[in-house]
Amino acid sequence: MNTLWRSRKVTFMVLLIAFALVAAACSSANDDAGGTEETTTTTTAAPAEETTTTTKAPETTTTTEAPLQRPYGGEAIVGDAQEPPTLNGFVPGGDNFIVGIIGQTYAAGVYEIDGYTLELLPELVTELPTVANGGVVVNDDGTMTVKYTIRDEAVWEDGTPISGDDFQFTLDTIMDPDLPIGKSTYEDIIDSVAGPKTFEYTLAQPTVLYELLFGEILPKHAIEGTAFEADWNETRWVSNGPFKFESWAKGESVTVVRNDNYWKTDPETGQQLPYLDSITFKFIPESESLITAFKAREVDVIQPDPNTEVIETLQALEPDGARVEVLSGPVWEHLNFQFSDARFEMNANSCNEDYNMRLAVAQTVDKRVLTDEILAGQVEPLESFVDAFSPTLSQEAWAQYSVDNGAAAESYAKAVEATGKECSVTFSTTSNNDARVKMSELFVGMFEASGIPYTNELQDSSLFFGETLDNGQWDLGEWAWVGSPGLSGLVGIFDIWDPEAPPPDGGNYYRWGVEAEGAYSDEASARFAEVRDEMNATVDEGELLALINEGENIIADNLVIIPLYARLVTAAVWDDEVGGFKHNPTQAGHTWNVEFWYRTDI
Repeated sequence: MNTLWRSRKVTFMVLLIAFALVAAACSSANDDAGGTEETTTTTTAAPAEETTTTTKAPETTTTTEAPLQRPYGGEAIVGDAQEPPTLNGFVPGGDNFIVGIIGQTYAAGVYEIDGYTLELLPELVTELPTVANGGVVVNDDGTMTVKYTIRDEAVWEDGTPISGDDFQFTLDTIMDPDLPIGKSTYEDIIDSVAGPKTFEYTLAQPTVLYELLFGEILPKHAIEGTAFEADWNETRWVSNGPFKFESWAKGESVTVVRNDNYWKTDPETGQQLPYLDSITFKFIPESESLITAFKAREVDVIQPDPNTEVIETLQALEPDGARVEVLSGPVWEHLNFQFSDARFEMNANSCNEDYNMRLAVAQTVDKRVLTDEILAGQVEPLESFVDAFSPTLSQEAWAQYSVDNGAAAESYAKAVEATGKECSVTFSTTSNNDARVKMSELFVGMFEASGIPYTNELQDSSLFFGETLDNGQWDLGEWAWVGSPGLSGLVGIFDIWDPEAPPPDGGNYYRWGVEAEGAYSDEASARFAEVRDEMNATVDEGELLALINEGENIIADNLVIIPLYARLVTAAVWDDEVGGFKHNPTQAGHTWNVEFWYRTDI
């Protein structure tokens, strides 16, 4: 259900496209954070030193700042509506969001996602490898070598240094044919070399997807010789994170305690991390009960259902010491058109093949009304899907379309004339998602204002995200995808429009450009296929940016989809009890920086 939200501690990109769709189906509007840490600096005046000679020297006063220090000790309690099916992030069930949220406390890998900048940062390695710093080398034979230098100070909880052998063991475990672990991209590694504090590997061809490999590293000395799939579901191997596993009380909680051998220090204070003695994850299945527990201060931190009622309830607690962070998250909703002949099973008068029909829809759907009515105006409408990945790279390519019912009626008339059909729109999405149901109701009035025949055909999520999407049996649809930081995330999302990759082997559920399924294929879709292939064969940043821009414009200019809005993500903390908290709207979630949390009441 939660595969949409992959933790940085799992190699989520390799399964992102395959599972994001399904998870979005499982999330209801009520299922599925920006402040800056405040610090105080104490300024004290040093005693004035008088120096007397034949004349009295001027009195001098020196002002120094006392070093900033955080208190050690105490516990933080994190409330969550879900309990993990396993503690092993590599095996089936390990991609569940709560597994990653807990995993942030005791697992580490090559990178982490910064909650302030949303950029990838080095974690176990001294720097993230790039072409510019020599960590990524495209070889003369067309292969690509990636090199890591492991931090000298990085050790496991038992003091054993984290080494290249651990990286190699992680790779060997992933590639074990008897283990049900996603192997995409890893299977393209053709050679690897491990050193005491180095690891390098060579991929068969250049790809920016290397960015998200080795998101978690396994300890060879602790796991080798065990039954990896069976032995590590209810307990954990030795930690290389700020905390270490202590206990799991099934149906109640998971507790982690300080890792005294954690290698990281606070760059602001110079203190050894973490500050807390322990963190307990308390499982409270009902959303209302979770909110009640937070109100009663039975839990210190929650990431609740991001609906407006919950947000308003939590914001009402801010005068009492709570802090609520509400951000646009990585999950982005979009309208989309089915291009294959299978759509006629849903709507015999579908005219999606005609651009003017798609234009009429774009001129009819008022995204501002959707965000105001569904999300109480707390997010801005999206003008590009790129905003969900890297806003600075977005060209806002859909801003070229504006709501105009008169223009929509004219576009619709052109489509009717061109196709010779009584064109109409049938909208399908999940019936057990409150936000999407409300969307369908708002569409009725919008399409009526444009004079476009319109009907709703909503389906249970199991049907819509099963047979309907698998077979392309819808006309106008709506669901969500998830964005992720880094160029690799953007490159990966373009796969969902690849004309060469329809289901079941690919993610082009729209069948845009898939001529074999009755959809039209033209110069635009043919060029897009080339762009997608070129993206996946280079690591040159300049080339990638140019290709991303071109790909975005092709999808926008041809109205393959219509981005709507990003879902809200919300987190709340009792700020008068737990300091250092900063919500992270990416897959890293609200526990991304637990090593910096500290009690403000001790």
